[in-house]
Amino acid sequence: MSEAPLPIPGEQDLLSVLAQYRESFSIKEYAPENDERDVLMDVFGISPGLKRENRQFWGRELGMCWQRIVSELFQATIKEYGPGLRQGADELCDLIAARDAIDTKYRIGSGDAGTLKKFKQYGKKLSALGLRPVLLIVRTDNLAAAITACETGGWIVLSGPGSFEYIHTMTGVRLDEWLKSLAKRYHIQR
Repeated sequence: MSEAPLPIPGEQDLLSVLAQYRESFSIKEYAPENDERDVLMDVFGISPGLKRENRQFWGRELGMCWQRIVSELFQATIKEYGPGLRQGADELCDLIAARDAIDTKYRIGSGDAGTLKKFKQYGKKLSALGLRPVLLIVRTDNLAAAITACETGGWIVLSGPGSFEYIHTMTGVRLDEWLKSLAKRYHIQR
């Protein structure tokens, strides 16, 4: 037979805190798992299940891959190419093509205040420099609040097919089709 817990000072206040969280957790709605694939996942043979095992790792690595692919393509095809713009420790964008300050993201899933503030500030700083902030995102399942913050900051936000169409318009390359052909030929089977 287990003994009842001993009363502690301020126990009612502690129980009240726990009750508030219990209520909050019980009404929390979770978005259904996103089993959508994207072209980068397909190139590397990454299944949605594998990606869910370590979202932060895959998001970071696929994001860096996307940034490097876009930067390399623009450098090879755009005469008015420039590297990303930095101000102190801040990297305002990943590259410049003509008057477009381009930042790349695999997916925007963070809605924390610091991230949203940066999106707004960086877009305004780039616009003040006479550049047009353009955000190219691979995925379409982005956090709505983050997209709104980007747009509020002056970013032209393109995701999924919109990103690939912009890349085609700027470079003449159908990057999505090229990646799809690689996925069919070279992806690692998992």
